[in-house]
Amino acid sequence: MEGLATALGNFVEEAQGLSAQFDPQVVFYIGPWGVTQYIVWLFIALAVTFAVVLVAAKKVSLVPTNKFVNTVEFGYDFVNSSIAEDVIGEGFKKHVPFLATIFFFILVCNILGLVPGFKTSTGAISCTWALAVISFVYFNFYGMKAFGFFQYFKNLCPSGVPGPMKPVIWFLELFSMVIRVLTLAVRLYGNMLAGHMMLAIFSIATTCFIQTALFSGSMDLIAGLPSIAWFALLVVMYALECLVAFIQAFVFAILSASYVSTAVHAH
Repeated sequence: MEGLATALGNFVEEAQGLSAQFDPQVVFYIGPWGVTQYIVWLFIALAVTFAVVLVAAKKVSLVPTNKFVNTVEFGYDFVNSSIAEDVIGEGFKKHVPFLATIFFFILVCNILGLVPGFKTSTGAISCTWALAVISFVYFNFYGMKAFGFFQYFKNLCPSGVPGPMKPVIWFLELFSMVIRVLTLAVRLYGNMLAGHMMLAIFSIATTCFIQTALFSGSMDLIAGLPSIAWFALLVVMYALECLVAFIQAFVFAILSASYVSTAVHAH
């Protein structure tokens, strides 16, 4: 039991400093600007996304035989049919490149974060803010392009609203539109950070209990037994995070498509 208590104490000590491991750390400076590890991984993800798309585009054929190309084609068709067409409807084709770029880029960021030793840029609020702002600017731009500046903002208030209620509804709709930046950024950041912190906790617990069992002077099987449960939870959580990596890319893309649909179609 002494070994078990020692392992638990080591786990608590290690876990207390866990949050600091996810804090942005400046890797190098470009003039007065500090570049953190998350920005570095953001550009790594960008390079990987470019490589994936360019290689797949180069090897595309009328009769697909390459599994990698098939996977990328399936992803693009998924965005085209299940996100753009189903959500936006009329005129959706012009928005497919943007939505596919957002989907694949976030997916690559999330998948890279699952590789041990790598970082996920979507686990940093600054990076998800940047992605959210891009989506916000995009759907507002196309909304104003479709209706004009004044008519676009006039459309925020649905037709049929009684006259005295129009200013109230318009203000609430404007607030709802602006707050989309926050919801897009925080949803992606919160889900990815929470998942990776859980993976880190299970990894620390597994390591602490195994180390205590093996290096406590005498083999302590009682101290080592909980590591089996921790490792099982780690495997389950890792599988869940693989699913979350896809789901979060899908959620961000489909919400962006929903905002585009709202912007370009009068209601």
